[in-house]
Amino acid sequence: MGYSQALSGLGAASDELDTVGNNIANSSTYGFKSGSVMFADMYANSVANAVTPNAGIGVRNAGVQQNFGQGTFTTTANPYDVAINGNGFFRMSVNGVIEYSRNGQFHSDPNGYIVNAEGANLTGYPANGNGAVSTTTPVPLRIDVSGIAPVQSTTISSNGVNLDSSQAYPKTTPFDPTDSTSYSYTTQATAYDSLGNAHQMTMYFVRDPQPTPPVTPATVNFSVYAAEDGTLVPPTPPATTAGLVGDLQFNSAGSLTSFVDANGNVGTGSAAYSVSMSLSSATGSNTPFPVTLDLQGATAYAGIGNSAALNADGNKAGNYAGVKILDDGTVEGVYDNGSNKVFGKIVLANFINPNGLKPVGDNEWVATNDSGPADLGTPGTGPMGSLLSEQLENSNVNLTSNLVDLITTQRFYQANAQSIKTQNTVDQTLLNM
Repeated sequence: MGYSQALSGLGAASDELDTVGNNIANSSTYGFKSGSVMFADMYANSVANAVTPNAGIGVRNAGVQQNFGQGTFTTTANPYDVAINGNGFFRMSVNGVIEYSRNGQFHSDPNGYIVNAEGANLTGYPANGNGAVSTTTPVPLRIDVSGIAPVQSTTISSNGVNLDSSQAYPKTTPFDPTDSTSYSYTTQATAYDSLGNAHQMTMYFVRDPQPTPPVTPATVNFSVYAAEDGTLVPPTPPATTAGLVGDLQFNSAGSLTSFVDANGNVGTGSAAYSVSMSLSSATGSNTPFPVTLDLQGATAYAGIGNSAALNADGNKAGNYAGVKILDDGTVEGVYDNGSNKVFGKIVLANFINPNGLKPVGDNEWVATNDSGPADLGTPGTGPMGSLLSEQLENSNVNLTSNLVDLITTQRFYQANAQSIKTQNTVDQTLLNM
């Protein structure tokens, strides 16, 4: 029986050499997961006892176990490259067949679809025209490289505006936009009409004198004026003062209590901190169009004033400039007007038994009964790992360990070959008797 045992050992050594060699060959393959051979002994009879033990008849290859441990990361300059930090697999569609991969080397094909080097489509949840992602059945993700239409401005809002209440009252009255001594602060924001034409909005803040006699509790008020493209905005009847938008009213703690419009109207709730003004345009756009000035959160603390934090929503028309992938899998288009548009969200798949996945080459696996069905989710949720943009996961092959395995496997092979040689010597001795 020595021959069969040694022959099985030679076969096992050959299998291990194949596995170790495959590991070494893919030590630079992004997303590759190393494997190791699992051996099992063989017996001719399953019944044995301590008195009459059965001699084994060799070894067999029980399978190759895959190591799905995390690999290190390499930073790239490709915005389509993405690595999984943690559990999960990219869900790929290959001519309608679903496969799974850890290799995040992607690019855009001529039709805008995100694909890998073999042309497999990266799948995810689609987004509608408003950028809302729908968690339906995953579909191949596609980048729309067409431009985006302009969006008309509706609101100019503040972000941490503070009007210094310790500053002296303006030296000159009444307000004159050409005289800097007639106002306390000025700032600008860009609004857009329905055609995407930019309109420069200039805001002026004029510290109001304390009422006579003084009121209790004390208040701090600033009148707000606005000009569009250098011209004071027209008053809203019955108001008659050109440019006057309203009056900011702060309490003795410096907190904004209300924003009274030029006609003395005060809104309720969040509307208590905003007023509306009408803007015009001679470019063929919708005109006049209302824009709300929302100063919720403005303060009047003594100290350095900061009135420059005003931003308008809306945007001009934009051309596609590139793509970016966020940590949560969101795929966004970037446009030269500063806007972003959501195209979808990458979906990841996880398995109860990843070792049950069947490798099919090209750094991809397919699900089997042993792996169980795919559990889908977005990056960073539940057991799913997060994504690292412009990075790739390196092979998790330990090259040093595998080179040592080559040496031990070679000894394994030589020892089994020696067993055959020894058995042959014994047989030759018997024949020579």
